[in-house]
Amino acid sequence: MKQTTLSTLVLVAGLLVAGPVLAHSEAHKGHHAVATVKEQKPWGIAGEASQVDRTIEIRMTDQMRFTPDRLQFKQGETIRFVHHNDGKILHEFVIGTRETLDEHAEAMQRFPGMEHAEPYMAHVAPGQSGEMIWTFNRAGEFDFACLIAGHYQAGMVGTVQVLAD
Repeated sequence: MKQTTLSTLVLVAGLLVAGPVLAHSEAHKGHHAVATVKEQKPWGIAGEASQVDRTIEIRMTDQMRFTPDRLQFKQGETIRFVHHNDGKILHEFVIGTRETLDEHAEAMQRFPGMEHAEPYMAHVAPGQSGEMIWTFNRAGEFDFACLIAGHYQAGMVGTVQVLAD
């Protein structure tokens, strides 16, 4: 009986540890496997591939920088972002307001394994590429960042200016 109980405890402990790790890995594989939820955000809404106006290539490096780090669009433009991770560690590209990025970065510091896969986020493994499609239907100044713990704090940020019609 003791051997069975010990085996069960080891199995349960293994599942408790592996579950969040696997879930986090799945979340970072890309959000395209799941139907995209179109939720209006202050910085826009998930876009449709059939409505892409242009493609912007973004490079991410382990020097904690994006190239380019300043973007300008016209209100209503739908952009296909193609992200290239030129580094050896995972990076992400998250669009938002300074306030929402600050809040998310703080949460990532407290819970580095937290799951998230929103249409305004792209997670790109080292040496890989990823993409996202976003419609900038609101004018204003917004930001983008890598919110992986330590990356945002190291300056992995950029700005988006969306010009009114």
